[in-house]
Amino acid sequence: MNTSLSSHVGVSRLSSRRFTLRMVAIGAAMVGLAGCTVGPDYVRPDIESNTQYASHAQLEAREAVRVAPTLDVWWKGFDDPELTRIIGRVMAQNLDLAAAVARVDQARAAAREAGAQLAPQGSLDGQVTQLYQSTKSPLGEIASQYPGYKRTQTLENIGVGASWELDLAGGLHRGAEAADAEAQAAEANQDGVRISVAAEAADSYFQVRGAQERIRLAQQQLDTETQLLELVKVRLAGGLATSREVAQAQALVLQAKATLPPLRTTLAQQLNRLDVLMGAAPGTYATELKDSPQTYSVPAITTDGGPAMLLRRRPDVIAAERRLAASNARIGVAVAEYYPKISLGGLLGFDSLHSGSLFSSQAFQPQAVLGLHWRLFDFGRVDAEVAQAKGANAEALALYRQSMLRATEDVENAIVSLAELEAQHRDLTDEVKAHEVARAAAQDAYKGGAISLIEVLDEDRQLLTSRDELARVHADDARAAVATFRALGGGWSGSDAGSEPVAER
Repeated sequence: MNTSLSSHVGVSRLSSRRFTLRMVAIGAAMVGLAGCTVGPDYVRPDIESNTQYASHAQLEAREAVRVAPTLDVWWKGFDDPELTRIIGRVMAQNLDLAAAVARVDQARAAAREAGAQLAPQGSLDGQVTQLYQSTKSPLGEIASQYPGYKRTQTLENIGVGASWELDLAGGLHRGAEAADAEAQAAEANQDGVRISVAAEAADSYFQVRGAQERIRLAQQQLDTETQLLELVKVRLAGGLATSREVAQAQALVLQAKATLPPLRTTLAQQLNRLDVLMGAAPGTYATELKDSPQTYSVPAITTDGGPAMLLRRRPDVIAAERRLAASNARIGVAVAEYYPKISLGGLLGFDSLHSGSLFSSQAFQPQAVLGLHWRLFDFGRVDAEVAQAKGANAEALALYRQSMLRATEDVENAIVSLAELEAQHRDLTDEVKAHEVARAAAQDAYKGGAISLIEVLDEDRQLLTSRDELARVHADDARAAVATFRALGGGWSGSDAGSEPVAER
């Protein structure tokens, strides 16, 4: 009987060793297989583009008074200290930009989490449980039959565990690739927000300057029309004018006054907009702009690099390309579901029913686990997941190409608008000069009785209209330059975000 028991224990120990060796061999084989990565490797698609913009000649023909600034700080090219100060505040205080920075932090954390899935996971668990055992439970009824049974029991256990999913097919690796690419897309989106808020602030600033100039001209014209009204009243008292002429002069004064409320509304709205862009309550910085002089001039703009430069400078294009890379990696994540998932696990722990004996050799309870999960009879669903991932990749490719086309369209439209506005500005400048001469001559002729008041009033209306239009176009010219800088991707450092495929891990 003793011999048989000894033989049985020997066989059990031998089987245990064989099982352990088998697990080690399988684990080693799985480690050898790990590192294979299914799914297509990402290659940035080539996008054909022209060597230069169709409207390049118009840009080169501009008569800008200042040299072209660098794109990352284009606002300095306007040589306006107030504008530079505003952009600085926007970059430091804008809340949309702060939210974009927070989104980047989230995306980077998600990328780190995805990368951590490739490493072994460890844990430490411990528990102490005090139990008053029921004698009516199955365990209590049996245990209570033995001498010395105590219903009050203390259960203690502690263990250090580790597990590692072997990335046989590279699904985890592809998931980390996708998360990295999404983080880079978020960084590009942050740069896009930076460009947008800087351009919005500059655009709002020039609208403020345009409204201020138009208000000044309207007030100047109002003063002129008021003086003319007084002159007509004097002539009426001397019998040299009629009541109709007085009424016409009064109408012109009221017409000049009527131009002021819309301009004041625009001024107030844009001042409020600037304050919000600077992360401040409306009215915070309004006084500064009301008291500071207008000193800006529109700079030259260079398009060196042509449309191809947009692939490196436009954050929306960069973000679209990074999302394309992420969708490509997700194909590999889906394909990896065809393959089995192997995990290795281990636990070094102690488990005791007797208080004070937890760390004894008798309480030592190690475990080793070799896990297998294989969606062997679920390949129809895996097929659908792979097809979905490929469809998402095709969509991302189309969106990437579309983003490049739209970027080029933005630049072309901005250049045309800038060139035509500057041509209009030159023509309006000459027109205003001609109207000023004509208006002065008409007023002298009216004083001498050579022409009627109607002709003077007509010259006044034309001069007011042309001056107002010139002030508007001057501001719009600067706004068009801002739009051009924005379309070219100006406003950030220009580091080639996402210029290289994600590195192999």
